[in-house]
Amino acid sequence: MTCLAVEKFAKKLLGEQDIESILQRLDRLTLEESKIAAAQTLDAVHGLVNNMEVVMEGTHRFLDC
Repeated sequence: MTCLAVEKFAKKLLGEQDIESILQRLDRLTLEESKIAAAQTLDAVHGLVNNMEVVMEGTHRFLDC
């Protein structure tokens, strides 16, 4: 009941077109945020794999001596 009252108030205050454009922008920003989070995660995993390779190469060199 309260949600309907808030929605009606917002529609009167902003207009229905403005609310629709705001929701579309929010969807677009949410999508961009998820892409950025995925890229940061991939970067972190890539860094961990590189560090692991360096450690493994050092271990192989140590064992070969």
